[in-house]
Order: sequence, then structure tokens, then C-alpha cells
Amino acid sequence: MPSPASPLDFVYTGHAVRVVFGAGSLDHLEREIGLLGARRALVLSTPEQAGQAEDIARRLGARCAGIFARAVMHVPIETARAAREEAARVGADCALAVGGGSTTGLGKAIALESALPILAIPTTYAGSEMTTIYGISEGGAKKTGRDARVLPRTVIYDPKLTLSLPPALSAVSGMNAIAHSVEALYAVDANPIISLMAEEGIRALARGLPRVVAAPGDLDARADCLYGAWLCGTALNGTSMALHHKLCHTLGGSFNLPHAETHTVILPHATAYNARGTPAAMVRIAAALGAPTAAQGLLDLERRLGTPLALKDIGLSEAALDRAAELAAANPYANPVPIERAAIRRLLDNAYHGRAPEEA
Repeated sequence: MPSPASPLDFVYTGHAVRVVFGAGSLDHLEREIGLLGARRALVLSTPEQAGQAEDIARRLGARCAGIFARAVMHVPIETARAAREEAARVGADCALAVGGGSTTGLGKAIALESALPILAIPTTYAGSEMTTIYGISEGGAKKTGRDARVLPRTVIYDPKLTLSLPPALSAVSGMNAIAHSVEALYAVDANPIISLMAEEGIRALARGLPRVVAAPGDLDARADCLYGAWLCGTALNGTSMALHHKLCHTLGGSFNLPHAETHTVILPHATAYNARGTPAAMVRIAAALGAPTAAQGLLDLERRLGTPLALKDIGLSEAALDRAAELAAANPYANPVPIERAAIRRLLDNAYHGRAPEEA
């Protein structure tokens, strides 16, 4: 962030998304579908959230074209193709994504080829609903891109729908959201508007997550976290991704690690790696966390929440570290500190064993 005496020099592109926020806002669902000009919604969910999808379908009645409850992590190309075929078969004119990043990602995969509008109803803190970013896995690799067609037209944020998200999942989902804002603050195309949102998003989640873990039924805490997730998703959409997301895309897409848990484990390490190259961003991150340093603040928050802290605990084998470092260093995203394979290998080794993060 420039000092008061520094000239401002930035580019900011706004993206229009209608946001309906508040406890009970799901009651406006039929109105919002009507405002899209839609008549037949295909309801999407994961198999685990099929019950919520069925509740939505009953609420919609004749406006529901069908349910596709097969969303999974990292959007395999086979699942994307099946969902596109189902949308065409039932004559859907919009996709209604109920759930987290996996379900929203599936809606985006449909919209990418069909241009169907998406109405997202998040039940986690993933933030995907606020971005033009999509990802599809094929052949053991996850390919990501940006396309305005995949941005949901409307998002309904109802904190009541997050009450069923278990505390442990709430914690890692919230850390995933915080990761979006951490990278937005030091992105090569950072700008003051997004930086304000990013810092506030981190602050809201750092305030809300410990309360959710301590009292899962605290609706005010759930609202704080959902508010933070909205801001963090918006921050991710307004800037470029860097080392943290590159590492997580590599580990998730090539080694099928769980998405939110991977972001959680990697975040303090990627933050420490970039600390010397972006001191102003580190000050803002630390301030939002109420911590002396950014990386330590993130690690302390994760310890307080009881999240996983080691890649070995979320399914990665030690034998995969060399390959993961090679893939992550091969086509790096723009980053404030140079990406060096040996340094990335050391970062991954520390993350694998759950050691304290080191600066590059």
C-alpha cells in the first residue's frame, strides 16, 4: 500500500454480482431466480449435500428442472461433461449451486460452455462464488483459468445454511478464504480498493472462526465468517494469484489432496516465503490478525482452531515432495519473491513435517 506521499498507480476492474446477504435470505430465492429471467433451474450439490439440494428443489417446485448431486473436489472433466449433458437434457436455463467450492466449480464448468447463468448459495467459506476463476482436472493435473461467463450472476449468503458445517470444516474453509486475501494484498496487480476488502476479510474471519469453533450454533459468528468469505472471494477475483495458490493447485490437482486443508497447511509457509518481498502487505496481514508478524499470526490462528498443520496428515506421501516441487516451480505464477526449486522443496518439506515456516 503506498504511503500518503506516494503517487497512486493502479488498475481496478469491478465485476457486477448481485449479493443478497443475511439470516433468512434464502426466502428470496424464487424472487432472485425470476430476476434472472429463468424458469428451470438445475440444482447442483455434492453427494453429501444432496439433502440440502432436495430441500431447495422442493422450495422451487415447478421451477426445478432437476438435481445433479455429483459435484466433487477439483471438478474432474468427466463430472463436468456429465453435468453439462444433464443441463441440456432437462432444458435448464440456469444452474443453482448449493454448497462450497466443489459445487460452485461444477456450475462454472457448465457455464463455461453453455453460458447458463449461475445462482450460488454458499454453505462454506470457499469464496469461489465471487470469482471468474474456474478449474477443471484432467489427466492428473488441474487447469485453471478466468472467464467472465463463469461468474455467478447472483449470490445468496444465508448464515443459517452454514450452521450444519462442522467446526473442523468451518475452520479449514475459513483459512482457505483468508488465503485469498493474503495473496491479494501482495499480488502483482494489487490495488487499494481490493486491499481494503482483503484486510477486512481477514479481520472478520479471524474474529469469527474461533467463536464458530467454540460455539457452532453462534449465528452472529457464522455471519461474521460468511461476510469475511465474501470479501476474501472478491479480493481473489480482483487480483492475480501467486505462490500460495500455485502450490495448492499443484498439490490438489496432481495429488488429490483435500482443497481447504491444503490451503490451511500451506498458507503460513507461503506467507513466510514472501515476507521479505512484500513488507507492507505483511504489516496489514499482521494487523488484521492482531499478531506481531503475518506468518506467525496465521500459524497461531490455525493452532487455536485445531486445524491440520502438516501435509503428511492430509494424505501426501513424502515420496511425492520432489515431484510436487518440480511441478510448482515449472510454470510459476507472478510472485513478489523469485520461485526457486530448492527453496520450494524446503518449503514443502517443512509443510510436510509440520515445522515452523521459514522466510525465503
